[in-house]
Amino acid sequence: MSVKIVHAADFHLDSAFGALSAEQARQRRRESRELLTRLCNYVNQNGIDLVLLAGDLFDSDTTYRETLEALSEALGAMQARVFIAPGNHDPYSAKSAYATLSWPENVHVFTSKTVERVELPELQCAVYGAAFTAPVQDESLLAGFRAPEDDFIHLMVLHGDISAAESRYDPLTKEQIKESGLDYLALGHTHRFGGVQREGATFYAYPGCPEGRGFDELGEKGVLAGTVTRGGAELSFVPLAKRKYEIMRVDVTGRTAEEALLAALPADPSRDSYRVVFTGETDERGLDLARLEERLAPRFFSLELRDETRIGEDVWERADEDSLRGLFLRELRAKYDAARSDDERARISLAARYGLAALDGRDI
Repeated sequence: MSVKIVHAADFHLDSAFGALSAEQARQRRRESRELLTRLCNYVNQNGIDLVLLAGDLFDSDTTYRETLEALSEALGAMQARVFIAPGNHDPYSAKSAYATLSWPENVHVFTSKTVERVELPELQCAVYGAAFTAPVQDESLLAGFRAPEDDFIHLMVLHGDISAAESRYDPLTKEQIKESGLDYLALGHTHRFGGVQREGATFYAYPGCPEGRGFDELGEKGVLAGTVTRGGAELSFVPLAKRKYEIMRVDVTGRTAEEALLAALPADPSRDSYRVVFTGETDERGLDLARLEERLAPRFFSLELRDETRIGEDVWERADEDSLRGLFLRELRAKYDAARSDDERARISLAARYGLAALDGRDI
């Protein structure tokens, strides 16, 4: 016997997207709602039995009406049973959307810190879950839990943190997972997929967030899907995100920043958000990031530029001049050579650029 599942978490619907323009932020919130339809289509096209949503569906308790409607409609259209375990961003309370929204009949929301069991005899499985009821949960919701030894497939959906024992977000331990007797533990909270793991006979995973929201959530994002059996789990990552966040480091030594960036870009970056960090050597004027961004931004959904370049060796060679410029460069070069870190050298290079600009009466 096996069950086909989709495991997703950390949608953070109605996030602020504060780093984007107001119009782009509205667009990203709209696209996050469209993700729900893509997920519904995947579930129905692949014969999924169970959808396990491990918390933080909402970014906060301030949620747009159209978001609630889109979520309810998408979940209700799934030809599967849906289980939700509220997390630290969307804890269950009498005033939360989990309590006030009329959820479709196929949706079950866990509402208590005490683990609840839902039996599904037709699938010969049981789904367990518990909820955050406040923004913090200092004690493990899994502590002391042990699934019965029977012929059922045992699954649990939970929002929790196994990264640190002192975590305030349901601190789980690998020993608790090992002793749980579960076949699969569907977790939420960590926004990066780290592979399907195993402790004892229990498989577990974080699917990561299905849509990135910033440069701390890079690359492909999506959900997990596959089959769980008694004592086994075969799950794969399914990309579902509309856009990606990427960070590129581009060496500008020997060419203009624009030339270097265009040479490094993929064929079509227009769907995605990029942070480009320029490195390498430049002349004493450095880079005009404002001008570069104005020219290059239309190629991307959003673009952020950073300058980590350093002054080229040819500029330092002018330290031998018998002039105020030469004296200035000699003093800074001595500090540059004595610097103990790249950050310190970068600050000295920047000081040299500003100082040379001041000596020449130039703006920078």
